[in-house]
Amino acid sequence: MKKVTRGYKNCNPGNIRINSDVFQGEIIPSQDKAFKQFTNMAYGYRAMFKMLRNYKLRRGCNTIREMITRWAPPSDNNHTEKYIKSVSTFANILPDVEIDINNEELMCRIVAGMSRVENGVLADMTDIKAGWRLL
Repeated sequence: MKKVTRGYKNCNPGNIRINSDVFQGEIIPSQDKAFKQFTNMAYGYRAMFKMLRNYKLRRGCNTIREMITRWAPPSDNNHTEKYIKSVSTFANILPDVEIDINNEELMCRIVAGMSRVENGVLADMTDIKAGWRLL
């Protein structure tokens, strides 16, 4: 039997921690003490897209390196550089190239790469694209 990851169980493929932000499709209160829960995977992916957009628009994070460093900072884990390399390779874009956050194909690849790092399994692109359409 295949083990379901915490991120998939919570329909939160980005493992977004509980915070004051409220997203569409979020289950409040979360039954998980540390991580948000969503009603389905599309809403979990939508939340990832929204956060990455906000990283760029509000925090000036323009590259995979800057976004992932904010998402999974070295102060929280020892694998930030490995995370950056993995997402960069998966998305087929260098870590320090500026990202167009309106490029659906690129953003879907980035979020798929992040979900893979967070959960250890390939993401379902149907769910990711459904999350993009909810923006």
